[in-house]
Amino acid sequence: METSTPGSALSTGPRRSDVRDLFPALGTTDIYLDSAATTQKPRPVIETVTDYHRRATANAGRGSYPWSSRLATRITEIRAHTATFVGSAHPDEIVFTSGATAALNAVALCWALPELRDGDQILFNPLDHASNVLPWHHLRTLLARTGRRIDLVPYRTTPQGTADIDDIAAATGPRTRLVTVAHLHHVYGGLTDVARLRASLPPETLLCVDCSQSGGHVPVDVRTLGADFAVFAAHKMFGTPGTGVLYCARRVHDRLLPFLPGGDTGVRLTAAGLESTGMPRLLEGGTPNIPGILALGSALEVLDSLDRRVIAEHNRGLTRRVVDRLRPIRGIRFLPGPAHTVTGTISPGYGIVSFTLDGIGSQDLGFVLAEHGFLVRTGAHCVRPPEPDAAGDSVRVSTQIYTTVEEVDRFTACVASIAEEIT
Repeated sequence: METSTPGSALSTGPRRSDVRDLFPALGTTDIYLDSAATTQKPRPVIETVTDYHRRATANAGRGSYPWSSRLATRITEIRAHTATFVGSAHPDEIVFTSGATAALNAVALCWALPELRDGDQILFNPLDHASNVLPWHHLRTLLARTGRRIDLVPYRTTPQGTADIDDIAAATGPRTRLVTVAHLHHVYGGLTDVARLRASLPPETLLCVDCSQSGGHVPVDVRTLGADFAVFAAHKMFGTPGTGVLYCARRVHDRLLPFLPGGDTGVRLTAAGLESTGMPRLLEGGTPNIPGILALGSALEVLDSLDRRVIAEHNRGLTRRVVDRLRPIRGIRFLPGPAHTVTGTISPGYGIVSFTLDGIGSQDLGFVLAEHGFLVRTGAHCVRPPEPDAAGDSVRVSTQIYTTVEEVDRFTACVASIAEEIT
């Protein structure tokens, strides 16, 4: 299966016009500032999806004819590329899922459900994305029906929008089986030092890292992080919706049950029941999202050509600019994140800033901004803490490599104008 690749001019420090040209949806008067919800799609990704449906559509590996075998080969190549991209040493540690939510549920149902015993603990952040909160509560309900009681232990978030590692270390005990954490928080924009977190945990405690936001924004190396599980959302890293990646370290493979037993899954039926035939197919039952996986392959090529270090530095600069230009506006209140300082230094940001404005609700502010052509996210951003008002609604502005300084300046000027009108 042939896929389009970015031009060589992008691999050695892209010009801003070159980057913008990659994303055809940006050719409008609207200014897109919601990349944390989903990123715009580059031309190579669009062309890959279109080509799959237009030419040689087949089911990968289900037939002996060339269309099918070529697709199977291409998916094998993308799996290997994905492993390299996230820092995995082995392609069989890479599982393709229907998204990050499915990947986190796979950890809960395929590892935790059979492994956890009465009295075991999972440490989690109640202010993380619901997809990294609700699966553990669902797991607790399922285990309770089998007579096993597990404890879900919440930990705190720092003012900088990161996981409170000291609080996690203090809460970790001999029955702590898993700590789950967001690498880059989807509302606060804080980047947790996961490697330091891993070093504070006992070796037998497993670590699950939600890289949905960090995957396309900063370099990620799952081995450096010390992750046992890590999840990625393709649509937040230039890919298409309906595709995700679950990294499962080899040390947990023998403790996994199948996720979706069925067609072409990694199990066989024996007299004793289901028997594993190995990873990653153990967690990949059914027909895969072929165009989504192909699109992921093209998205990774684009990200490689742009260089995630360059993307991170670009977003850091924009984040600082957003904060600096919003801070003087009367009535602006920042949520935890890069607007807050620690020990006199400025917290770095990677493209996410959330705030409120006195005198107007976040939803109404979002409508007014949209009328002026600024597309931002408003609301609680899929945060569902136990106390309904604990997180609160806010406006979230999020950037990517295609976001320009001019767009950020126009956005902050618009917020300042709105603030003047309501005070």
